[in-house]
Amino acid sequence: MQGPDRHGIVLFAHGSREAAWRAPIEAVAERIRQLAPGRPVACAYLEHTAPDLPTAVDRLLAGGADAVTVWPMFLGVGRHAREDLPRLLQVLRTQHPQVRFSLQPAISEHPEVLAAMAHAMLDTPSS
Repeated sequence: MQGPDRHGIVLFAHGSREAAWRAPIEAVAERIRQLAPGRPVACAYLEHTAPDLPTAVDRLLAGGADAVTVWPMFLGVGRHAREDLPRLLQVLRTQHPQVRFSLQPAISEHPEVLAAMAHAMLDTPSS
C-alpha cells in the first residue's frame, strides 16, 4: 500500500460510568496502532463515555480518513447492535455523503475472535 492509509476504524462499545471499563477497548485500539502504524483508529461509545460515534468519526475525517469501518465491540447482538448503531450510522451517512461507511458484525461473531477466546480459556490453568 502506498501513502498513508486513509481508511479509518472505529471500535464502538456501549460505555460505562466506570472509568476503567474502557481500558480493554482502548487496548485493542492501541494494538491496532502498533500493528498498522498510520491507520486511523478511534474508540466511540454509545453512552456514559466520551467520545460518542459522531465525534470519533469527525476526528477521523479531520485527520484525513475518507472511509470508516465501524466494529461493534459487543459479545452479543442485542438492541444496540441491531437498532441503535445502524440508526447512528445512517445519520452519519447523511451528514457525510462523500465518506464510505461500513458496519461489521459484532466482534463476537468473528471466527478468529471466537477461536482466541476458546484458546485463552483452554490455555489458562485451573485454580
